[in-house]
Amino acid sequence: MIMQDMMENKNGLVALCNIVRTLLSERDYQKCEPLIFEAMKKYPHAPEPHNLIGLLLELQGDHLTAMKHFRAAGALDPTYVPARHNLDHFGTFFSRGTWAIDESDCPPEPKTDNFKLVYDKNGIGHVVRREPE
Repeated sequence: MIMQDMMENKNGLVALCNIVRTLLSERDYQKCEPLIFEAMKKYPHAPEPHNLIGLLLELQGDHLTAMKHFRAAGALDPTYVPARHNLDHFGTFFSRGTWAIDESDCPPEPKTDNFKLVYDKNGIGHVVRREPE
C-alpha cells in the first residue's frame, strides 16, 4: 500500500512537471498557477511544486519570492537537484545556462572532488571548496 502511494505520488509529480513545462513555454501563467498550488496541497512534502512555483514567480518578475520557494524545495529534499540548480542559476548576477523544471534539465554534475581538507595551526581540519584550476 505504501509503495503504491509513493508510485502514484511520483507519477503525479512527473505529470505535473510535464504540464507546467508546456504551460510555461506557452507563457500561459494563469493556467499554470492553480495547478501548482493544487499540487502544493496534495503533495505538501514534495519539493517539485515549490521549484515550479519558484520558476513561475521568476518568470513573472518576483525574484525574491521565487528564491524563497527554491530554498523551500531544497529544504524539503536536499538531494533535489533542480532546486539547487535554480538557486545557482537565478542567484547570480550573470546567469548562464537554463533553468530546471525537473532532473532532465540539469547538467550532469562533474565527478571531480570539489572540496579538500585543510588543517589550521591548531591541527583542526576544515572542509573548504577547491578553487578552480
